[in-house]
Amino acid sequence: MKSDNFKLTISRIIKAPPSIVWKAWTEKEHFEQWWIPEPIKCKVVQMDMTPGGGFETLMSENGKDFQPHVEGCFLQIVPRERIVFTTVLTEGWKPHEPWLSMTAIITLEDVGGSTKYTAQALHKNPEDNNKHLEMGFEEGWGATIDQLEKLAMKLA
Repeated sequence: MKSDNFKLTISRIIKAPPSIVWKAWTEKEHFEQWWIPEPIKCKVVQMDMTPGGGFETLMSENGKDFQPHVEGCFLQIVPRERIVFTTVLTEGWKPHEPWLSMTAIITLEDVGGSTKYTAQALHKNPEDNNKHLEMGFEEGWGATIDQLEKLAMKLA
């Protein structure tokens, strides 16, 4: 993991091709299996993977009582290569006041049949960056990448 004053970055090699990692990221039934660290459960409310499309997930510790997790808007989609979303906008570019302001940039790079998966979380100020770091960015995002790899290997 790397950090500067406004950005946190984590990168891993996933032992599956970008097309499979893309499938795990973009298909609701797969995405729900890895997006939040286990044992917490995820439910996708909205996932319109087009620029301006809404992105909303809920989480639950018991699998029944789901609470808001992420609400945002996709900014850029490049199939099998790049996903950019933000929590400061919702569907249709509507301004939003999230519990954590950030823009995420996810890149998938083919490296000999595997995928270099890089996730960046960009923040508006060092305070938000530090808040995200203190919440467990490395552990949480690292755990979800591990879960993504496990699922991608099953899908491959």
